[in-house]
Amino acid sequence: MYSGTAGDAGLIRVGLPLLAGDPRSCPRGLALRTRPLIKQSPARDRRKPLEDFPLGPVMRGLDVAEHKVHTNSKECHPVHQEWSERAIGNYLKARRDYESWLHTRGLPITRPVSGDWVVISDLREPDQRGATRYERTAWGRRYASADGSIRELWLLSVNDVKETRSDEQLAAAAHVAMYGVAAVSEFGAPYVRLPRQSGPATTVRIIAVGCGDGKWALLGEWDAAAAAARYDRIARPALARMVSATDVTPGSDCVSCEGLLGCSEPPRAPGLLGTSPVRGRTRRSVSATDLRVHERCPAQFYATRVLHLRGLADEPAPVRRGRMVDSWLNEQHAVRRRNGCRITELPEALPGLDPGDSAAALRMLGHHRAVCPLDGLPDQETVRLQPRLTAYDPVTDVVVIADPDLLYTDRGGWVWRETKTATGRPWQGRPLLETFPQLALAVLLMSAGVPGGDPRRSRIELEILYADRPAACEEISPFDEATLRQARSVVSGLAVPWAVDTRYPPKPGQGCSTCEVRSWCPEGQA
Repeated sequence: MYSGTAGDAGLIRVGLPLLAGDPRSCPRGLALRTRPLIKQSPARDRRKPLEDFPLGPVMRGLDVAEHKVHTNSKECHPVHQEWSERAIGNYLKARRDYESWLHTRGLPITRPVSGDWVVISDLREPDQRGATRYERTAWGRRYASADGSIRELWLLSVNDVKETRSDEQLAAAAHVAMYGVAAVSEFGAPYVRLPRQSGPATTVRIIAVGCGDGKWALLGEWDAAAAAARYDRIARPALARMVSATDVTPGSDCVSCEGLLGCSEPPRAPGLLGTSPVRGRTRRSVSATDLRVHERCPAQFYATRVLHLRGLADEPAPVRRGRMVDSWLNEQHAVRRRNGCRITELPEALPGLDPGDSAAALRMLGHHRAVCPLDGLPDQETVRLQPRLTAYDPVTDVVVIADPDLLYTDRGGWVWRETKTATGRPWQGRPLLETFPQLALAVLLMSAGVPGGDPRRSRIELEILYADRPAACEEISPFDEATLRQARSVVSGLAVPWAVDTRYPPKPGQGCSTCEVRSWCPEGQA
């Protein structure tokens, strides 16, 4: 049993998200998620003011369209509701396009199948993990030919079609779709087999579909023997490792982890956000970017940072340029040398940028070489590229997340470096911590002991790259009392409105012109 939890460990259930292969996932947290009947003890609040699963209303709408089944709906944000209606239309269009594809090839048409497909294995005695039942699921939309010989599993993505999935996910999905039985489950209960079962399948297809762009892609097609062989060779070993993992990697997984209270990670930082406890809210995570976007427009925050909706239009040029600069620096810093970037030869152009933006980005990278923190850094020092740093504020039940651009050691201390691109002095007339709230949060995290190290040698650095002038570097002490007071004021000023918000109203303004979700926001369009 996991510390700080209670419940029945006899059921182990594995779904496709657990096999995504995200390097930032917590192995121990994933293992605990395979025990769905184990919950935090004492119980935690799980209430949510609004639907926060982006595909929830889409699946309910498709149940109505395909099965004439109405289920209880949750209250959705207006932007979420508008997006969902269009996403349903996009999905149904993809289905029509796919059926035309089948027709042109003389292949049998497939029709919707209700219920889930689940591979269920019951044991007479508990095994070495204490399990008496194993369930493997594959969330998505299900279809089959009239005789049941062909089965299809459609995997939905929120925005554009996701054509790349881990081999483990695909092998597990194909095996469940091929060999799963029809079953249903209430929340927090084992699956129950349905009395109606179709004949054995001989062919399985896994199809990806984008609810944002309405496109589909065939990820694979296998017969029964191939599906079984791929599962045994690829998915089964991965599942065995996952359900028994014990390593801890704090991060976003801490939000949903039932074992957080009994875990040694992440570091505790009571009162970090400077907000009062908010009752009636499930555990959440927050970053400096989240707080900054919420301040700009709560509706945009909810749509982009909670629901992860993304428009299909191109990013603004300055954003693309900054992203390419970051990408190039990360590639160079990954191959750390004593000379840092000083002797690195710049490319002639950067991909994805027009000639003007590419030239400006290359000038910024040229200026970086004069201030690269790895220049002359002794080999024994540690360098971490965009590490995920996490702290838990038990006062507000919030997981606080930060991703420094670069983190490196300096004779026992940690140096947190943020790199920004700019066209002009960005903090004219404003305190630095107000202009860059991530620096204020960095101050609070470092003063709370994250990531640790000797405080006498720990510091925060801000590097600003310009196209038309040398790079600027600012140094911030996270242990200076005046700096700490200012950081607390900045973070709490942003966190308090975010913490108590339950409706996330739009805040129309100049930012609407570049907002990713404007097409689903009436106020933004107006």
